[in-house]
Amino acid sequence: MKDGFEATRVTIAALESLKIPYMLVGGLSSMAYGIPRSTKDADIVVAVAPESLNQLVEYLGPEFELDAQGSFEMVTGTLRHHLRVPAIHFEIELFVLSKDSHDLSRFARRRPFPSQQLGMNAVIPTPEDVIVMKLRWFAIAKRGKDYDDIRDVIAVQGDELLDWDYIHRWTAEHGTRELLDEIRASIPPID
Repeated sequence: MKDGFEATRVTIAALESLKIPYMLVGGLSSMAYGIPRSTKDADIVVAVAPESLNQLVEYLGPEFELDAQGSFEMVTGTLRHHLRVPAIHFEIELFVLSKDSHDLSRFARRRPFPSQQLGMNAVIPTPEDVIVMKLRWFAIAKRGKDYDDIRDVIAVQGDELLDWDYIHRWTAEHGTRELLDEIRASIPPID
């Protein structure tokens, strides 16, 4: 395994071979709609029982290690498992699909997209769902990269390509509409 992109490609291929529904989220999905940036990990939502993750690890082989116990992810209230590739110091976070209403909605709306970073098609959320989820993360964790990702996706996609009714519905529900408006106001007009 030479790098994190290869580890992510191998993991996605394994998920597809095992017919485990998935969605690539986090920085890699933001880059699909926004501006490329570096990332130190990959985040994948999987629709599988946590105990079934052992099948994935067996399929991947000895280069991959799964943490023995998951941790609680506070935004959607799901379990997160760390899939490590020690030889290259890379980690893939596997988030078990939760019952959170937005988590279910974005998973249902996911779609294949040609990832330039991975050099393959990967299933990712829509740009609207990337914005909504990044707003939720930023509201809790205050990570600058989430703020920048939101701004970049909005700037690159433009008002005409985004379903603002969908975004406004979820930001009203999550209490992030004011934050969204602040970020939109910070984007200079493109002439």
